[in-house]
Amino acid sequence: MDPSSSSLFEVAETLHLEIPMPDGCRLAARMWRPLHGKSVPAILEYLPYRKGDNTLSRDAVRAPFIAARGYAYVRVDIRGSGESEGVMEDEYTAQEIQDGCDVIAWLAAQPWCDGNVGMVGISWGGFNGLQIAAERPTALKAVVSLSSTDDRYADDVHYMGGTLLIDQISWASHMFAINTLPPDPELVGDKWRRLWMDRLTGSGMWLQNWTEHQRRDAFWKHGSVCEDISRIDVPVYAVSGWADGYCRTVFRLMETLQGPKKGLIGPWAHKYPHLGSPGPAIDWNNEELRWWDHWLKGRETGIMDEPALRFYLQDHAEPASHYETRAGRWIEEPAWPSPNIVSKVFALSANGDLVADGEPCQSETVTHSSPPWVGLMGGKWCSYANPGDQPVDQRRDDAGSLIFETAPLETSLDIVGDAALELTFSVDKPVAQVAVRLSDVAPSGSATRVSYGLLNLTHRNSHEYPEALVPGESYRVNVPFKHVAQSFRSGHRLRLAISTSYFPMAWPSPEPATLALNLQTTRLVLPVRLDNLSEPPPRDLGDPIGAPPMAAETLSAPHCDWQIIDDLANGSMQVEITDDAGVIRIEDNDLTIASSTRETYAFEESDWSSFRACIVSEQSMSRDAWCTESRTETEFTATPSHFYIHARLVARERGEIAHEQTWDCEIPRDLA
Repeated sequence: MDPSSSSLFEVAETLHLEIPMPDGCRLAARMWRPLHGKSVPAILEYLPYRKGDNTLSRDAVRAPFIAARGYAYVRVDIRGSGESEGVMEDEYTAQEIQDGCDVIAWLAAQPWCDGNVGMVGISWGGFNGLQIAAERPTALKAVVSLSSTDDRYADDVHYMGGTLLIDQISWASHMFAINTLPPDPELVGDKWRRLWMDRLTGSGMWLQNWTEHQRRDAFWKHGSVCEDISRIDVPVYAVSGWADGYCRTVFRLMETLQGPKKGLIGPWAHKYPHLGSPGPAIDWNNEELRWWDHWLKGRETGIMDEPALRFYLQDHAEPASHYETRAGRWIEEPAWPSPNIVSKVFALSANGDLVADGEPCQSETVTHSSPPWVGLMGGKWCSYANPGDQPVDQRRDDAGSLIFETAPLETSLDIVGDAALELTFSVDKPVAQVAVRLSDVAPSGSATRVSYGLLNLTHRNSHEYPEALVPGESYRVNVPFKHVAQSFRSGHRLRLAISTSYFPMAWPSPEPATLALNLQTTRLVLPVRLDNLSEPPPRDLGDPIGAPPMAAETLSAPHCDWQIIDDLANGSMQVEITDDAGVIRIEDNDLTIASSTRETYAFEESDWSSFRACIVSEQSMSRDAWCTESRTETEFTATPSHFYIHARLVARERGEIAHEQTWDCEIPRDLA
């Protein structure tokens, strides 16, 4: 039978229902259920991204597919988002987690639910799935967590290695814009405007909240399930992609969770695997159903008889800012840490050689201070598979970095896991950072970044208790790289690059720093996969299958762009990123939506204090005579002692200003 046949996806759909919370607040949901009307397990996806418009194109493909196979798929808007009442004051609040537990209890008590509930979600929904699982609501029986984290401080958009990620500024600005959107009057009636004004006046400046907490304090420990991973005892399926910002979480969960668990990592960016880009995408909807059928219906699907982890081992790719697909093959591991992985040590020499199992240098020290343009070729911390957001040829960044390189490999080499640089150093400033990169250098000379790591060197002993550096004093640290599975071909070289800045991925240190490396005790450690494994090919994950897409009219086509502008006349450089979702009219509800964002990251090469980030977003919603628009602007700058945020919001109804507000924040730098 044709898997795309609409008869396979005929379900009962409830466009809008309201779930009462104990305090009287009502959360909005959209639900898809089988036509037979019998009691079935419920699957909850719990997000702030608007069930009625923003996630609808994605939900239309997934939700009917799963519901038609015997589940109630329920998409709930978090308090203060979409059509839900209340105000959303930050991400992953105690209120959000408690609401999630109350939603699960409500679902389990409905006559159309058999009392069993699963949670699924990507990104935000993957986060709160783990957080709610740690609260142990009785009806929650299993979780699928995609592109998520167990550590809100060190492995999210905020502070990788204690460095302030530019993605924090970008993401806060995105949520600043999302929080200006009103409920749909067609669904909530006349109260829409009151709810809208509550959001506009009450959501606050999240970027200020996040920037005020520059170390791993109680603010970040809340919602970080790694604080007590034993709290999660339900089965967890953890999923991510190598181009995603969150692949490290899969490894940690597979190592620390004590209950049933599975892990899957493809070549993908921040996407569901059936939408996986770079490809190959997979038949994720059926894979997910195997998980739900096993844990929510007690069926033997064979999913727990297979190896615990599956990775996509990537082959060489010429450097590009965007890939349609990545060459490679699927491999499996029985557990993590895996018995199939061994450490291989490379020594660094003063002449730039990177030597496997080599003798360390004798009393050699090299010094380096990076120019501010190192990092322009690095892409985003979290790729969304948009043109420009993956790293391009590294040769320009490498020209401003310390470089160590192997001879051409005599045989191919596979690495799976996290590399590390064991670094002995001193610096000339009390605050400094280091960026390390591993690249695959082809015979042509092109350099494709394979993995990287960042570390604020004041966080060398603790993210909770950073310590200023004493200039000239020697320190030893371990700089972890982001996990990856990569095959290096024979004839290619491995290149290690070390720099003292990496903008616009991480905000630079207060002053340019000079790093002195002791090569005698600095070494690169790679996780090498044994090459003598006799392993059968993994089960074929198939091609994507889903319900028919949402009916919509494209009034203006989406557009993404990424430009680096080098002004030779005045010595300034800037990165301009455009993400325009176009103008779309949803046919089912006649709602027209539009969204566009422009990000600018800039500096003057001769002025270390000139780094700045500027993000402007415009949103609109309309139907007939009803129309709302908003414009949000965020500017982030710094001096050696402070961070500065200037932000502005203007919201309009039918062209007239409904609300406007500005923020000016001055935040002391805390060894950042």
